Amino acid sequence: MAALVLPAGLLVSMLLVAPMLLLFRISLNLYSPTEMMVEATSAANYLRAVADPYYRQVLVTTLLVATGSTLLTLILAFPAAYWLARMQSRWKSFATVVVMFPLLVGNVVRAAGWLALLGNGGAINAALLGLGLIAAPLPLLYNTGSVVVGIVAVVLPYMILTLAAVIESIPRQAEEAASNLGARPLTVFRRVVLPLALPGVIAGCVLVFVLCMNTYASAVLLGGPQFKMMAPAVYDQFVRGNNWPFGAALAFILLGITLTLTVVGSAVLGRRYRRGKLEEAA
Repeated sequence: MAALVLPAGLLVSMLLVAPMLLLFRISLNLYSPTEMMVEATSAANYLRAVADPYYRQVLVTTLLVATGSTLLTLILAFPAAYWLARMQSRWKSFATVVVMFPLLVGNVVRAAGWLALLGNGGAINAALLGLGLIAAPLPLLYNTGSVVVGIVAVVLPYMILTLAAVIESIPRQAEEAASNLGARPLTVFRRVVLPLALPGVIAGCVLVFVLCMNTYASAVLLGGPQFKMMAPAVYDQFVRGNNWPFGAALAFILLGITLTLTVVGSAVLGRRYRRGKLEEAA
């Protein structure tokens, strides 16, 4: 078994662990306008990121957008996932491909499509103006709402497919038994489907939250220059400011907070799921 795992372990170490260790070492260096990077072992970059109100606000914005996008994605994905999981017709494979199809399109291309829809001269404003419902174009772009819409459009297929795989394993007899005992559809969902689908909810939310925390194209193209999230801030430090040490520190702060919230959230939901299973067994 060890011989089988060793090649994959070495590959992961070379492609992931080693670059991350190098990036962490860079984050401990200091920035100099003349020398670009001065070798050191200092936590000054991390302290600056924590103490600077601007980057604290960027982090708060990232957390709020990621959390809101994850919850909205879950709400939108559950009905579609349930419908896909319970579909019995020969079109199920086609429906699955349709759900997966947006994943074949790059994030930048999808964001450009939203620009064409939400812009002042875009399809939505043009239609509303043509119908006489508005007198001037609505500011649909370059705000938090447009960023959330763009992010949800990117991550929605991941949530649908994750939930559908779990819901498909839930026996239909459990829902039918609850209905036969007089439970209303909403009660069946709340007391039967949702608890049994909780592992899929956990996996889907973790995956989507990580993607939302690290979004770049949607934040830059749909949020505009005034809207800042952590991933574009990291890019700005590396490419525009040439401040690699501070950019590396921001990247590790983003990584650390994402991992911490993911682990804590998974543990809380997992404990609730196990407690529910124990109550059912009792």
